[in-house]
Amino acid sequence: MPATPEPGVHPPVGQRLILWLVTDGKPGHRSQLEGLARALARHAEVDARWIDAPTRGASLAALLRGRFPAGDGLPDPDFVVGCGHATHLPVLAARRARGGRSVILMKPSLPLGWFDLCVIPQHDHPPARDNVIATRGVLNTARASVHQKPTQGLFLIGGPSKHHKWDDKTLLTQIRQVVKETPDMRWALTTSRRTPPATVEALAALRRVGVEVIPFEQTDPGWVIDAITVSSQVWVTEDSVSMIYESLTSGAATGLLWVPRQDLDRVTEGVEQLVKEGLVTPFLAWKETHLLVKPPVPINEADRVAQHVLSWWKA
Repeated sequence: MPATPEPGVHPPVGQRLILWLVTDGKPGHRSQLEGLARALARHAEVDARWIDAPTRGASLAALLRGRFPAGDGLPDPDFVVGCGHATHLPVLAARRARGGRSVILMKPSLPLGWFDLCVIPQHDHPPARDNVIATRGVLNTARASVHQKPTQGLFLIGGPSKHHKWDDKTLLTQIRQVVKETPDMRWALTTSRRTPPATVEALAALRRVGVEVIPFEQTDPGWVIDAITVSSQVWVTEDSVSMIYESLTSGAATGLLWVPRQDLDRVTEGVEQLVKEGLVTPFLAWKETHLLVKPPVPINEADRVAQHVLSWWKA
């Protein structure tokens, strides 16, 4: 991923940052890695290499032997970055074998002190440590947008999870009311891997009221970010925390579609904090005012973490 640094940023002359990105293949984790890699590439020349996480047994053997076969043939890394529990041992094995600093984009299952940097969402209640950065949500590939169209809106639909139950009827009622009360808006809608088939079928009926319904299976990688970038208003089911933060990062006015909660836990508490700070608008609050407010300042956590990482590299 070679890139030209942005004006005003002066990386070490003649050097390219070598980045090993260790992935477990899960789209959400890969998106976080891509978010940091792209942020770094906006400020320095970056050579990013993707590595599939070896099995736990292979990773443990590599760590004990001080060799990392998955990195054979690659230039030595400046940083080895992982996201997902399956990447923790590979990151440590790669650092021991080939050097560089280790970065984990989550609260690790191994001791924090084993890694050079842990980037942990605030809702996971990270401890105050020199090697910990607490972030507003997880990193993502979104950027503050200057391409938002005033009449373009977007619905992002998740699905039941360990934190939320599901209610098709109430969800459809909320969406229909938003569409009815915003006649000047053009609305698009997409689903996710977690959206139940029955919900997808019910949502298709929204085409009759002018909503462009595009099921997740019919979208290309990056479709959601591209759609968020041009949308001035984004409504997200409150279970879809990653998409909430993608919308806030773009600077869109963000609304929350209510879905039943399993319980008040660390994830739902994090969403409640966004509500208290006025960064997102719950459906019931919007129903009273019909106002959807843009965040005062777009959240830009990937760039903040990238600047911290680069401060090490430039030192």
